[in-house]
Amino acid sequence: MNLRVTTKSSLAISLGFTLLVVASIVSLSLGAAGVPVLDVWRDVLSHLPGFGRSPLDELSAAVLWDLRIPRVVLSALVGAGLGMCGSAYQGAFRNPLVDPFLLGAAAGAGLGATLVIVYLPGSKDWPVRPLPLAAFVGALSAVAISYGVGHFAGSVGERRDASRLVLSGVAVASFFTAIQTFVQQQGNDNLRLVYSWILGGLTTSGWSDVLLVLPYLIVTAVVLLMHGRLLDVLSVGDDEARTLGVSPSRVRLVVVIAASVGTAACVSVSGLVSFVGLVVPHVVRLLFGSTYRTNLPASALFGATFLVLADLVSRTLTAPAELPIGVVTAFVGAPFFAWLLVRGRSR
Repeated sequence: MNLRVTTKSSLAISLGFTLLVVASIVSLSLGAAGVPVLDVWRDVLSHLPGFGRSPLDELSAAVLWDLRIPRVVLSALVGAGLGMCGSAYQGAFRNPLVDPFLLGAAAGAGLGATLVIVYLPGSKDWPVRPLPLAAFVGALSAVAISYGVGHFAGSVGERRDASRLVLSGVAVASFFTAIQTFVQQQGNDNLRLVYSWILGGLTTSGWSDVLLVLPYLIVTAVVLLMHGRLLDVLSVGDDEARTLGVSPSRVRLVVVIAASVGTAACVSVSGLVSFVGLVVPHVVRLLFGSTYRTNLPASALFGATFLVLADLVSRTLTAPAELPIGVVTAFVGAPFFAWLLVRGRSR
């Protein structure tokens, strides 16, 4: 059994890494800036010894290194984070229809971003941009309130009370959304900016967004990967897990906190990119089975690949205009979600 898990895990990671490399190469080679494909890679290789000089002028090199490369890296990080957090949420709640925005993270992040857009319209020129930080704080605040309400409603370690945690997340999300709507009405001139952020976008400020999200995703990935085996134990049921010496409530608490931190970090720099945390873990599960020791790293790699390609479509399909990346992921995710529901009913 262990040999089979190891083989599937190696296959999943190898395939996911290969697809991510290919998707990144394609995404770096294409764009609306009009930089020739061969010149892009000659410039990249020129930074290595023995490959000659770059063919790009100063402006084209700045577009490549300050805009396109950070955007590809950021899309890979956000996709990896949402994919892994989606898999972790589904394992913690033993529900394949759970996604990273379950506990109100999206609503909290949306409220934080809306407050900055409406009340600090000139903050884009500040040395430190407050919008990602406000979205991060809002997302974590919503998750903390949801978990607190769910905890006081009943011990979230029990399966029946895990449902209460989900319901508390729905209530908190509705409340935060109501506040967000109220704030939007106070700043009608900024409604377009608010809706643009809600639809999702990866227009970066160079490497600053990458450096902002990277530490949180590293911590999230380490914690979740360390709990992969425990999620496998949890999947057989809470009572069975206790007989094996595993505390379901502790595992669920740690996994939910880690996944919420990762989700909040992703949302703070990308807006509300839907369906990545729902679609990607399902695809991985269909291809490689339901072992979380395999699913967690594979979901990260496949999620990164998916969002890199989705971002490529968003910035090239209607160039020079840009389609919100949340629209692209919804075009893929919504039909997939409907198919899951039909498939589950047929079973």
